[in-house]
Amino acid sequence: MLETLTAWLTHSHQLLQQPASWWQLGVLLVAAILTSLFNRRVQQTLEAQASPTMHGFRHIAVRSTQRLLWPLTALAIVLPAKAILNWYELPVQLLTIAVPVLVALALIRFSIYLLRKAFTINPLLKSSENALSVLIWLGVVLHLVGWLPAVLEFLESLAFSLGEHHISVLSVLKLLLLVALAFTLAIWLSDLISRQLQRSAHISPSMRVGFNKFSKFILLTLAFLIALNAVGINLSSLAIFGGALGVGLGFGLQRIASNFISGFILVLDRSIKPGDVITVGDKFGWVEALNARYVVVRNREGVDTLIPNENLITSEVINWSYADRNVRVVIPVQISYDDDPEQAMALMLECANASPRILTEPAPSVRLMEFADSGIELQLRLWISDPENGTGAVKSDVNLAIWRAFKANNITIPYPQRDLHIKSMPTTKLPDET
Repeated sequence: MLETLTAWLTHSHQLLQQPASWWQLGVLLVAAILTSLFNRRVQQTLEAQASPTMHGFRHIAVRSTQRLLWPLTALAIVLPAKAILNWYELPVQLLTIAVPVLVALALIRFSIYLLRKAFTINPLLKSSENALSVLIWLGVVLHLVGWLPAVLEFLESLAFSLGEHHISVLSVLKLLLLVALAFTLAIWLSDLISRQLQRSAHISPSMRVGFNKFSKFILLTLAFLIALNAVGINLSSLAIFGGALGVGLGFGLQRIASNFISGFILVLDRSIKPGDVITVGDKFGWVEALNARYVVVRNREGVDTLIPNENLITSEVINWSYADRNVRVVIPVQISYDDDPEQAMALMLECANASPRILTEPAPSVRLMEFADSGIELQLRLWISDPENGTGAVKSDVNLAIWRAFKANNITIPYPQRDLHIKSMPTTKLPDET
């Protein structure tokens, strides 16, 4: 490898000393300047046309043009220049290298753009974009200068034996590259399936989550196994690992496996789905996400609680929106026995429009429940359709409206009271004070 590097550097030095090579360097310099000027002008025009709401094929076309403009413009200048130099029988070695480099740049930019579009929610892929570009560029440059076989041979020589297996740096890099590629394709296919399921109106939200989880698990498993097989690792050797995994599940991983299986049960029986308002023990909130191991429940304070899937299977869960999102709110009020209950009931019914969250269908109603110790107990019954927002604000608005209406019509809300009956009084006179 060192001899190849020395020979290439010597050849490059001799080539750059030839006057004929100066023409090629001049062509590349002019192409770079003209391409930069043209690219700056056109990029401004394309950026002005690209709006935040633009999507679909037009969005992909504009963004792809922005990324491919520089290498394609440089190719449009270098290729005619190379043909002219060939016509005059001048050397074109540098231009011959520049053409595939520019083509590789265009392909790399377009490929990475498509990957970023496919994984817009994956920050790991965004952060590794530069590393991926450098890796691809390194391979292209090594191939163009003829170093690639020597580099591969050197990496293969850095190896050690582990039993019957020969492990080298090259085989490890191949495995990592294949696993990354296989996982990338698997995640892309999983996201594609997820987007297709989101567009289907015949599949419930819980079934969409279930299909998405199942497809991602199957695709990632297949990707990993295919990558191992492609590198040359015998899959039968994973039997030992499978036995160890079974022992682990039998001891320390029981809860993890239970939560994982419970997650699939929750998805398949559709008892809980994203958006449902639930109460588990003393935890109240709405379901934000169904994950493989836990359910994310957010309360009205904006705090997320991670509840293991097993708890939702083995304990009692109140689903406020299982069959119907409408929830009844009961507001009890007492009035004095000296007041007219029918007038109070009419006033309470008028106060049922104090909050915009109160539904008109089912209609609000007022009931006389009982003759209590301190007064006549009435109940105003309302319905709301957004239980995730709680009932405190609705009760506060209605109670305030009732208090104002009762005060304006002289209706009394009694204090707690008790009647005290004295059967006898002591007859002994107290001594006079001195």
